[in-house]
Amino acid sequence: MSRWYLEQSAQNDIAVSCRIRLARNIEGLPFPNRMTADDRRELNSRVKEAVLNSNTPFAKNLKYINMCDIPEIQRYAMVERHIISPEFAAKTEDAAIILSDDESISIMIGEEDHLRIQVILAGMEFKKAYDIAESVDMLLCDALHFAFDENLGYLTECPTNLGTGLRASVMLHLPALENSGEINGLIESVSKIGFTVRGMYGEGSKSLASLYQVSNQITLGISENNALENLKIIASQLIEKEHGARQQLDKIKLEDVCWRALGTLQNARILSSEEMVNLISRVKLGIGMGIINKECLPIKILIEAQPFMLMQANGTMDATDRDIYRANMVREALL
Repeated sequence: MSRWYLEQSAQNDIAVSCRIRLARNIEGLPFPNRMTADDRRELNSRVKEAVLNSNTPFAKNLKYINMCDIPEIQRYAMVERHIISPEFAAKTEDAAIILSDDESISIMIGEEDHLRIQVILAGMEFKKAYDIAESVDMLLCDALHFAFDENLGYLTECPTNLGTGLRASVMLHLPALENSGEINGLIESVSKIGFTVRGMYGEGSKSLASLYQVSNQITLGISENNALENLKIIASQLIEKEHGARQQLDKIKLEDVCWRALGTLQNARILSSEEMVNLISRVKLGIGMGIINKECLPIKILIEAQPFMLMQANGTMDATDRDIYRANMVREALL
């Protein structure tokens, strides 16, 4: 597989990506916020050994990386690719990550919990993503012995993750619902039935390019399969509502907005990050609606034109230089 934002799935005109995250802690070790430096080194050593000493072909695709060996620009570029959390990017001392070659699998060691196992794929491949995450979970559990209680399930630092320790999410492109003002009511409605809707980069972030992350909140007293099935139902309902809202848009005005966005992106010489995400969202909508017949991957452009991604590829730049380089990169991508 290639990286998730390079994949073109049948569903990702609206369902851009899905993510499975499992929170796990090792029996006998204190939670990360109570760990000493020696505890953290022991944690890293045990996890590294569990992965590298495994003889499974699956484990050979994983590499262990100390966060202190990753330059700051590269760490925050990983945040922009949704590989690690912003909080984890700020950690360097005694923190580590295990990463697959295609970055679909990442394991943050020493974030809020000892392990945060994550699988991210394009579209709504919940089952496939969960099966991969479960394989990683089983590989590590056999060697590390995760903290588990018969009544509470997997023990986690934050009580809201007790039980399955599973957080599943889907990123949806919802420009029509956002434009109509319906999105706020929908966010309130789904929050009442055990789901949360956040911005592009999760908790505390704003929506960019009309992208919203929908995830489960309930992890205790429910099976993993039920949690995934419930999320799939909610996501499908939101997708159906977005399709309905798109059909209500004024066709001529919509065509004008989409073509103007494409024209600006194809001709701009200076392009800020904020302007770029708004224009890319409109181009993505135009492609999804069959208005723009162009072979391109808007999400790829969106991710690769983020500030730290640009600097990872081209070296340190100030904001003005990034805006100029971003415009050049986007023009070339849309030729």
